[in-house]
Amino acid sequence: MSLEGKVAFVSGSSRPHGIGRAIAIALAREGADVAVSGWGHFEGAEAVAEEINGMGRKSIAVKMDVSNYQGVQKGLAKVKEELGAVNILVNNAAQMGHFVPIYKTTVEDWDNEVKICLNSAFYCIKEVWADMCDNKWGRVVNISSIAGVMGGYGQSSYGAAKAGLIALAKTVAIEGARFNITGNAVVVGIAKTDAPLVDEALQSVGKRMLKRRLAEPQEIADAVAYLVSDEAQYMTGAVMNMMGGLDLFVV
Repeated sequence: MSLEGKVAFVSGSSRPHGIGRAIAIALAREGADVAVSGWGHFEGAEAVAEEINGMGRKSIAVKMDVSNYQGVQKGLAKVKEELGAVNILVNNAAQMGHFVPIYKTTVEDWDNEVKICLNSAFYCIKEVWADMCDNKWGRVVNISSIAGVMGGYGQSSYGAAKAGLIALAKTVAIEGARFNITGNAVVVGIAKTDAPLVDEALQSVGKRMLKRRLAEPQEIADAVAYLVSDEAQYMTGAVMNMMGGLDLFVV
């Protein structure tokens, strides 16, 4: 696989052991120039950009509140100015801020998680869409979750947003087909990251994990690198299962 000459943007890439960082590094390793973003952990995004630059690829870190459309517009305008038009977009930004049932979920909590997890993907797609269409080449990958296909106790807003990412990727596939733009979703079970609530989520699934281990961020990143490559040009509107069997019926 080669991504030489491509410009990628990976949202939510600031955690030192996160999926976003692993994806950004994987795309750079395949030859892409990569822009990364962060908000609350921006220094982490800067570290990722520095690492990519050290690999001989171009990279910038953009401080971007992906839940704010004007912020996305400004951030992606900077990416285009410094690296060129984005033709690989990975919507990875997410937040799972609470494990509480619906009746305890506030409207503010709902709105905040949906904006970060789902609205952000739409904002980013909207901003890069015209350039992808003009260049007749584009790759959009939305990082979804097991909560988006199975639901989850205390995950009403997170699960609904992650389900929306799947439908959004399929719509990208439909509308982008004549412009050589593919849209796919990657559904992640539980990955070994430094994100909050991972330990709690792991305890709740227990022996249902067929692999008996968490996914490594690199494994998710390798799947994304394939989806954005020319080798995967016929794969669009797909939902790639990276759940390690967590969604299977186990007794």
